[in-house]
Amino acid sequence: MKVADFDYNLPQELIAQDPLEPRDASRLLIMERQGGGLRHSHFYRLGEELRSPDILVINDTKVLPARLFARRGSGAIVEVMLLRQLELDLWQCLVKPGKKALPGTELFFDLPELQAVVEGHGEDGTRLIRFHAEGDFWALLDRLGTMPLPPYIKKPLADQDRYQPVYAREKGSVAAPTAGLHFTPRLMQELQAQGIGIAKVMLHVGLGTFRPVKADTVEGHTMHGEFYRLPGEAADAIKAARAAGGRVIAVGTTAVRTLETAAAEDGSLTAAEGWTHKYIYPGYRFKIVDGLITNFHLPKSTLIMLVAAFAGREQVLAAYEAAIAEQYRFYSFGDAMLIM
Repeated sequence: MKVADFDYNLPQELIAQDPLEPRDASRLLIMERQGGGLRHSHFYRLGEELRSPDILVINDTKVLPARLFARRGSGAIVEVMLLRQLELDLWQCLVKPGKKALPGTELFFDLPELQAVVEGHGEDGTRLIRFHAEGDFWALLDRLGTMPLPPYIKKPLADQDRYQPVYAREKGSVAAPTAGLHFTPRLMQELQAQGIGIAKVMLHVGLGTFRPVKADTVEGHTMHGEFYRLPGEAADAIKAARAAGGRVIAVGTTAVRTLETAAAEDGSLTAAEGWTHKYIYPGYRFKIVDGLITNFHLPKSTLIMLVAAFAGREQVLAAYEAAIAEQYRFYSFGDAMLIM
């Protein structure tokens, strides 16, 4: 299967640069898996598409202010992007420019309480950097770091919390699970009052999600590992909803990958955690997910491949073309799809 089969043309002006206010004012394209029928709505009307005892599965990871700027001993400025915590003070990072970030290179930040040294090379051009903090590293990171917005967002983000779902809890991601950005506390309360369940899982979004596919074939790409957790409470809630006839609706591709990693072949679920390399593309047989809330994704990305696996490549690309014709907003701060 060719990666080029998941390409489409997007006018640049449809790449959303700002989040909407309120969050749930975004548009919602509703797609039927059987037949590919399309309807247009808004996210605040999500409850009209759900029924008790359906259950939403949300990823409550929280994005780190992972983008830092440092100086080498020469005074040259480098950008450091935290990717994965390997030890208490050792991180896998992206460094730009990286050519002179050799082992032994010292890095100095605007706060003297924080320094770092490059200890070695990681996979795919990353660097292993050990941080030395006087005091609480996380507090220093909050003071120094900024949100690692995708490169297609050119405008600074005035409110850093707008790149977090309102239910974000556990720090560890370097990109937001963007399907969750549309929820407001009021909408979540309305859905629960309607009898819609909420199950919280966690997958820390890392290098594997936002690295581009460089292979010519879909099968030639390898996903990087990302840490996930399916708590027992979430597994029990999902099982109870299914037993009562409810549908399991994943909020975002990361929730899909968490569920499909943890589920047994018969669709049964138990508490689980670990590293997932789950790579979902057309031909995959879904074990537990009945519905999907997702944003509009980049061409030729693993994310659009996952959506195509769930709803059919031709139908998904046709839905994207319809969204473009209707001037939907795309990517992280864009509009959403509900696929049922």
